[in-house]
Amino acid sequence: MKKLRYLWLTFITLGSCLLLGACSFPGLGAGGGNTPSVKIASLNTTESQVMANMLAELISHETKYPTEIVNNLGSAPLIHQALVRNDADIQAVAYSGTELTTNLYLPPEKDPQKATDIVRREAKKRFDQTYFPTYGFSNTFSFMVTQKTARENNLKTVSDLKKVADKFTVGVDANWLNRKGDGYRDFTHHYDLEFAKAYPMQIGLVYSALASNKMNVVLGYSTDGRIDSYHLKSLQDDKHFFPPYNCSMMVNNSLLRQHPELKPILHRLDGKISVHTMRRLNFQVDDQLLEPQVVAHQFLVKNNYFRGEY
Repeated sequence: MKKLRYLWLTFITLGSCLLLGACSFPGLGAGGGNTPSVKIASLNTTESQVMANMLAELISHETKYPTEIVNNLGSAPLIHQALVRNDADIQAVAYSGTELTTNLYLPPEKDPQKATDIVRREAKKRFDQTYFPTYGFSNTFSFMVTQKTARENNLKTVSDLKKVADKFTVGVDANWLNRKGDGYRDFTHHYDLEFAKAYPMQIGLVYSALASNKMNVVLGYSTDGRIDSYHLKSLQDDKHFFPPYNCSMMVNNSLLRQHPELKPILHRLDGKISVHTMRRLNFQVDDQLLEPQVVAHQFLVKNNYFRGEY
């Protein structure tokens, strides 16, 4: 009897949703009135959420279109499929290296411009998407040390580590340690150096491990806000081992054909955000605990993106 009652209530609820049009999944519904929302897909990273909010505010401020963020997608393939299925119109962050190998299934390309050109060409041909120019930053792997270690050993580049590597322990992402192509073993051959001990770690723990002197050097991400939180020193990849991960947006061409006025608005962020700027924006969320929406808004206001108002 309880089971029948439960089924009956379920049918009533579903029927009400259909009649009222009030039940929809996040990111899949329409905006207010008869104007469909522009749906922006975001990963579950701080960086992606900041950029998604930045795009959403620009679009909603400059046009009549409401915006909607399809948030907390957990992987590059998942956010890619959201655009392919038209569950989203814009991918807030698309990294050239990731798009090349993960979504296009192509070999890595270490020349930044070539990587971008391949992604742009293949995204258009295979998925009818436009890969926009980079925002201005690349979120790639970066070896880092404490400021004290950098001063004491005169470390500015990865090559500089060669003189101390045999005495240094390094903490790296567990997946990177055994990865082929751009993993640890290939790195040691490329730079002709090997650390005394390489420890596999969760990527989120490497920064605190370095700051607490549990590691001498770690491999993190170049735009991570925790670099500033712990006052760490990023070393230049002077022999260009890591593939480029220039960050851009990916947009379904169906959106641009239907609303061509959006294209110049989206291009207003081309080349405007440096690695240091993105790191600071991430820092404001991760360390100062501001909401991504607040950080995005403050950036747009500070840099006069709202015409004639500030």
